[in-house]
Amino acid sequence: MDDIVKQALAKWPHVPDCYGWLALDARGRWYLREDAVQAEGPFPQHRGSWLQHEKLLDFIGRNYEVDALGQWFFQNGPQRVYVELERTPWIWRVQPDFQLLSHTGRSETAQACLLDEEGRLYLVTERGLGLVHTLDVGLAAEAIEQGLWEPQAVQAADLPARYGYVLSPAARVQKGTLPST
Repeated sequence: MDDIVKQALAKWPHVPDCYGWLALDARGRWYLREDAVQAEGPFPQHRGSWLQHEKLLDFIGRNYEVDALGQWFFQNGPQRVYVELERTPWIWRVQPDFQLLSHTGRSETAQACLLDEEGRLYLVTERGLGLVHTLDVGLAAEAIEQGLWEPQAVQAADLPARYGYVLSPAARVQKGTLPST
């Protein structure tokens, strides 16, 4: 977490959390979901504005974390902005040496490989579960052919509970299963 964010948290410790405004799609793209977009319906059916400003994306990536309930968030100064996830909290880009690079630029190594009923490939790392980016499925197939990764069959609907993450913190708040601060 950035020092400036830690300072803001110390200065303003009781800023309300934000739900529904930020989303991560299955290709590792961030979306800003203003009130009008949220009123149209849930993510990913209603995405919002695709964020493309490099410094903003870097800031989000450096301050992207998870809470004790498995809800991913971006710590924006003193405010925690919870993230709506299309599939998983991480999107992995497979490198030519089969190392992984997350959508936030973090390097990882695959510990397990999963394949769901739709043919989507997931990798488990020390940081958690992530979906392999669609552009990197060919490289992932090479790793599998070389015996580096051995896919285990899974059901996509089971992954959030199995790996401890929440797809939609906003939906939980709306249903009253989490306190809104």
